This record gives sequence, C-alpha cells and structure tokens, in this order.
Amino acid sequence: MYSDTLGLSESAFTILRDLIHERTGLFFNESNRDTLADKLALRVIDRGLDSFLDYYYLLKYEAPAEGEWQRVMDVLAVPETFFWREIDAVQALVRILLPDWAKHSRDEPIQIWSAACASGEEPLTIAIALNEAGWFERMPIAINASDASPAAIEKARRGVYGKRSFRAIPSALHAKYFTEVAGGWQVDPSIHARVTWATANIRAEAELAHYAAAPFIFCRNVFIYFSPDAMRRTVQLFWKHMPNPGYLFVGVSESLLRITDAFELQEVGDAFVYAKR
Repeated sequence: MYSDTLGLSESAFTILRDLIHERTGLFFNESNRDTLADKLALRVIDRGLDSFLDYYYLLKYEAPAEGEWQRVMDVLAVPETFFWREIDAVQALVRILLPDWAKHSRDEPIQIWSAACASGEEPLTIAIALNEAGWFERMPIAINASDASPAAIEKARRGVYGKRSFRAIPSALHAKYFTEVAGGWQVDPSIHARVTWATANIRAEAELAHYAAAPFIFCRNVFIYFSPDAMRRTVQLFWKHMPNPGYLFVGVSESLLRITDAFELQEVGDAFVYAKR
C-alpha cells in the first residue's frame, strides 16, 4: 500500500492527528495510526509530496490548504448509512414533536437540519416520513442537509442509491418513492426537492450557525468518531444557535449525559431526544 512506502512516524502522526481533530472533530488514537495513513497516503502522493510531515505543513500553513481540506473530508468520511435507520427518532419528530409545535402559531417554515448527512439517506427518510404523515400539506417545512464531504453531498444531490441503502425501509415505501435506474434506484424528484443540500463542517461555527438555528437537529452516529472535547464543543455550538424549545437527535449508541448539561434527555414516544435547557 502507498502508506507502507511513505511511512507515518509517531511524531508526524501526532501532529497530523491533532490538526485533523482540531479542524474536523474526528479523532484517531494510536491504534488507528495505520488507518489514518492508508486514508491520506494517496492525497500525499497526488500533491507530489514526499512525506506525511510535508502534508501536515501544507494543511497547516499553505494557501491551497482550504481546497485540500475538502479532499481530506472526502477520504475520511464514513459513508455507512441507510434509509429508515433508527426510525423511532424520526417518528418521534413526525408523530409527537411536530404536532406539539404546530399548536403554536408561527409564520416561518419549520426548520429541520440533518447535520453530517453523508449521502443523504437520513434527510430523505425524514422527508418521506413527513410526506406519509401529510405534513407538507399542513404547514411549510424546510429540510436542510449538510456534510463536510463534498463527494458525499454530490452523491446526495444525484439521489441514486444502491441495494445496501434499502435494507431497513419497508418494501412498500421503496416501491412508492424510488424508481430503478442504471446504477441503482432514483428517489422521487418531489421528495428530493424537499431537501436543500450544502457542504458544511459542523466544527466550524461560521458554516453551521445558519443551519443550527433550526429547532430540530439530527446529528446521529457522528459523535462516535469524535473525542469528548470535540463533541462537547460541537454540542455547545448547537445549543448557542438553536431556538428554545429545540431538540437534538443523536444516535442510539451516543450519549451527551457526561458531555454537557445544556440539554435534557427526554423520552419521546419510542425514542430518546435531547431538549435544549
């Protein structure tokens, strides 16, 4: 492998790991040194560099680094997602939280943000569930979806998905909302149009502030890759910009209880949701 040729020394790994952690929140411990090397090796070679240390200096100090950081996010992205994943949280929104929200008169569209949406299955699941429940006919709803990886967002914008993306969605909904095309299944254009796609890093306040003003934020199965400190800082940014009431959905294997007291864990239907204090 390319990483075997380059070699990632302990010192280079530490400063490169820490730089990536500071910028993205993703944390690689010592046992993941080879994983990080394998992911970044081709980027080092493509930039014509001789070592990971040279790549660190490019990311840290050189003018072209901003565009290179987008490539870093592409290679570090974890694309594992699928439709109807952890659906209880989505149903808590659709069946309980939105009806409660609708009791109050509000002129502006309800904002829902799918942060770190990967290739788009999560926000499209939300859109399908909302459509099934008739919410789009009842009130204006805006769904924003973002990811730090431009490649992931480009796939989401295409809206074509392979077999693995459908392993949890009911077959009737698969048939109703997707059409088989070359390379997979195309999501119904009317559902796809319900989502606005963007590239944004949830560790950068300037990039997330607009989206985090939503009362409903889904940031699921992301924090499992973060350090506790990066998780705490990110959640605090969400809290800062969210309205009150505001609700944060994280993955079933993720917990904020030892991270922050800015949110209160509540049982909503069959899901657990964090409500802004």
